[in-house]
Amino acid sequence: MPSKPSFDLRRQVGQLLIMGFDGTTLSTRLRLMLATLQPGGVILFKRNIEEPTQTHDLLRDVQKAVPTPMFRCVDMEGGTVDRLRDVIAPAPSVAEVAAAGSKKLFCKHGKLIGEEVRALGFNTDFAPVLDLQFKASKSVLGSRTVSSDPRQTILYAREFLRGLDECNVLGCGKHFPGLGEANLDSHNDLPSIAKPWKRLWGEDLLPYRELCGGLPFVMVAHAAYPAVTRDLTPASLSKEWMSDILRKKIGYRGLIVTDDLDMGGVLAAASIQDAAVETLRAGADIFLVCQKEESVWRAFEAVYKEAESDKKFARLVAEKSRSVLSAKKKSRALKARMAPASSEKTVDRLRRNLWEFSEEVRASMLASRL
Repeated sequence: MPSKPSFDLRRQVGQLLIMGFDGTTLSTRLRLMLATLQPGGVILFKRNIEEPTQTHDLLRDVQKAVPTPMFRCVDMEGGTVDRLRDVIAPAPSVAEVAAAGSKKLFCKHGKLIGEEVRALGFNTDFAPVLDLQFKASKSVLGSRTVSSDPRQTILYAREFLRGLDECNVLGCGKHFPGLGEANLDSHNDLPSIAKPWKRLWGEDLLPYRELCGGLPFVMVAHAAYPAVTRDLTPASLSKEWMSDILRKKIGYRGLIVTDDLDMGGVLAAASIQDAAVETLRAGADIFLVCQKEESVWRAFEAVYKEAESDKKFARLVAEKSRSVLSAKKKSRALKARMAPASSEKTVDRLRRNLWEFSEEVRASMLASRL
């Protein structure tokens, strides 16, 4: 039985973790994992989602296994990143909605996705994408981006976030400081973006500068920016990017979350154990481990052991844990009760609304081309 200080430390470390897991139900193994780690949040992927009632039941059971409210997360952008397309209906891509050129449709995109994820038990959507639509990243990001014009990206993102907020769903700007010039996929490799600081500040960083007061989360990319850091350190491990630029220069006060530490982009620079520790030292509040349950355990234990042996790091963990809990306490999305499981009638309504919205977007795109 751990002593009380160790137990408190484990809870603090847990608040800094958003974890993925295997399975579509709350197995005995998963229940034990959740009870031990007490994570600050969970994230579901296609492997966890079979149909609406099952997804809602899974999120309800997962939340019951942990005593503090959790960020119940999903990646829902529409288009190629749509975890619910097969259980409800496909949502139009960011590029399609942006091409329609209507603020009303931008907000409606966020609201319909917000209604969809909230109905299934989620309270956090890791969207919108704030990366700019440059030629270099076209083969990687595809239809996930709005425009090469940061002002157009800001216009869409502001309205999309408003739509999510109307549904009590937290949004997240990603992938800071920008993957628009990346020609490699950070899921597999570490992109190195040689763009000079002045252009990054005026282009890729403009959406974060303009929207920082309305972003509950900012997700940091696994990409290197050698013109800024003078080395190949990923932004997700960089104090200069997170603490100096995002916090101090831009003035962001929300929660900083890493992209998945199980991705090749960061594992090219550090082991998952070192990445979990160093991202917190560099300025992240929460680290995301999505793919392998073994990686979740390894990252958690690395942070816990480092805090046990290093008092300064332990104070940092305690401070970040308080920040996460404070954000949860203030969040309307987390205060709101989980909606009851959706009836077939509700799912049919959501499905119909999404199909009608898709038709509305197509009509607006055609009209804008005339």
